[in-house]
Amino acid sequence: MGNGCRRCPLFVHKLQLSINETILNNPSGEPYCVGAQIKRSPASWVPTLYFAMGMPFVVLNMVCSLMYKGLNVSDTEITFWTGLIMFPWTLKPLWSPFLEMYRTKKFFVVLTQMLTGVMFALLAFSLHLPSFFPITVGILAVIALSGATHDIAADGTYMSALTTDEQSKWIGWQGAFYNIAKIVATGGLVYLAGVFIDRFGVVSSWTIIMLIIGIIMLVLGCYHFFILPGGGKQLAENRSLKESLYELWTVFVDFFQKKHIVYYLFFIILYRFAEGFVMKIVPLFLKAPRADQGLGLGEREIGLCYGTFGAAAFVIGSILAGYYIAHRGLRKSLFSLALVFNLPFVAYTFLAFYQPQSLWLIGSGIVLEYFGYGFGFVGLTLFMMQQIAPGKHQMSHYAFASGIMNLGVMLPGMLSGAVSDALGYRHFFVFVLFCTIPALLITWFVPFTYPDATKKVKVSAENE
Repeated sequence: MGNGCRRCPLFVHKLQLSINETILNNPSGEPYCVGAQIKRSPASWVPTLYFAMGMPFVVLNMVCSLMYKGLNVSDTEITFWTGLIMFPWTLKPLWSPFLEMYRTKKFFVVLTQMLTGVMFALLAFSLHLPSFFPITVGILAVIALSGATHDIAADGTYMSALTTDEQSKWIGWQGAFYNIAKIVATGGLVYLAGVFIDRFGVVSSWTIIMLIIGIIMLVLGCYHFFILPGGGKQLAENRSLKESLYELWTVFVDFFQKKHIVYYLFFIILYRFAEGFVMKIVPLFLKAPRADQGLGLGEREIGLCYGTFGAAAFVIGSILAGYYIAHRGLRKSLFSLALVFNLPFVAYTFLAFYQPQSLWLIGSGIVLEYFGYGFGFVGLTLFMMQQIAPGKHQMSHYAFASGIMNLGVMLPGMLSGAVSDALGYRHFFVFVLFCTIPALLITWFVPFTYPDATKKVKVSAENE
């Protein structure tokens, strides 16, 4: 009798109403369980999710440059190929709508993290092959494709699982842990590579480092399988290819019909344009001999500077930016964020011309770099979430924006080696300073389509 009663439609309906009431009347924010579903604090998954997002991007974009430099690959080849393999981050809008149609965002997050871990392990052993360079570039291309897909699903999870107010609250932590991955990779792992090189040689050392990265990604994938929110359900099941392509076209057209979209595209490209030139050159500049206008640092020194000086500066910059925006509003803060974002290029120009011996002075330049990046990048991320992404296809449109933003980083990155070879490091950084002018001008005049949500949060808090 009892079992039969539990199966009747009326009982199920009442049970569902009870569950819904429980969910709606849980203002505490504490975890609760409904069957197998547990609502957890964003603190349990936002940091790890964005750490996992940052790790492959940074390794491909920066760490691999040092690895190939140690393996005697030329600067021109390093910057071109490590720049070209970043192209999936630009093209990811083309397949982002399909992620909304099939399976959940959580599914794609876990899948891509596991795949990335396996591919890094394969990369590690490929370094021992005679033709390691083309093979490893091919593997890195697969990692890039997986990483770009991961970014779409991760950002979609963030936006679907959190309210606008919560997005503003956690945006600083999102940026902080994305870039903590940068510090771990370019700091701790590079330093460790320097230690291993003295003992095991260049090839074996980088093999160990790539295996460590692979293990990190696999562990994160397992963790998010149990912890991550579902990230919403797929929009459709069993759609035909024709229907899917039509949906993609619809998403694409809707994106370019947004108000001020042309201005926004130029804005997100130019905001990080100067950074695109610097990103790939800085590790090479730090390692290059002083006779070649470099600073002549080893992997241990580079890792130490990034991992100690840079780590604290970036975390502080990202978190302070979140509170800064919450206090002033995004509209009032955006230009000052862009200004601070571009300060590091002044520091590197100074380092290139004076080539100081003091590791403390070099570290101070890196502190300025990471504080500026941490402080300024938060504003761009929040702008794309609140001014470009809103609408029916939120996840896809954010992917479009972030993909185009990465194009503004990728293209100058591919050319940076040729430009630095032609000008030398000193005049290269002067050239970069001129590249910051368009970014500051377009930020000063950028229009807002939607009311500043962060300003509303501030007013609401003051009224309470």
